[in-house]
Amino acid sequence: MSAAPLKLIAFGDSLSAGYELPADAAFPAVLEKALRAQGLDVSVLNAGVSGDTTAGGLARLDWTLQDGADGLILELGANDMLRGVDPQATKATLAKIIASVQARNIKVFLAGMLAAPSLGPEYKAAFDAIYPALAAQYNVPLYPFFLNGVAGDPGLELADRLHPNRAGVERIVQSILPAITAFAKSLPARG
Repeated sequence: MSAAPLKLIAFGDSLSAGYELPADAAFPAVLEKALRAQGLDVSVLNAGVSGDTTAGGLARLDWTLQDGADGLILELGANDMLRGVDPQATKATLAKIIASVQARNIKVFLAGMLAAPSLGPEYKAAFDAIYPALAAQYNVPLYPFFLNGVAGDPGLELADRLHPNRAGVERIVQSILPAITAFAKSLPARG
């Protein structure tokens, strides 16, 4: 009998849900395909909800994890930033999510976000510090900026200039793949 595939949950907002994209072009589907191409037996569940804040994520966490998982890719915070939520509140909510996931013996991979410069230097400094601080505090791997190489490139974004298009998702996966591959390989095999 072969082992069951590793189960990863992409837990996030519209950036991982695949806003305005077909299901096979959303981040979880593209990531799963890339991981399988590297010989990893893994399934990546799309638990992205467009418009979700960290508070919304915390509210649906128990339901999302009811069937368990081996790892969770936490990609939340962009909507908090766009709404000007106090960075300390965002950090506290993300900390609750990470602690709750870890309490279930599920490993966390943190996909970071950076604040838009238009929010001012003080807000940007406070927001940008959230993810490195949480990664250190909870000893979880961090990919510093989920939209690295995509944000600000109109060829990789939808017309709204906020969300990745199909090519943008491919770029995100290409960039984050080495870190997620290492994360997946660090998870205990399922029996």
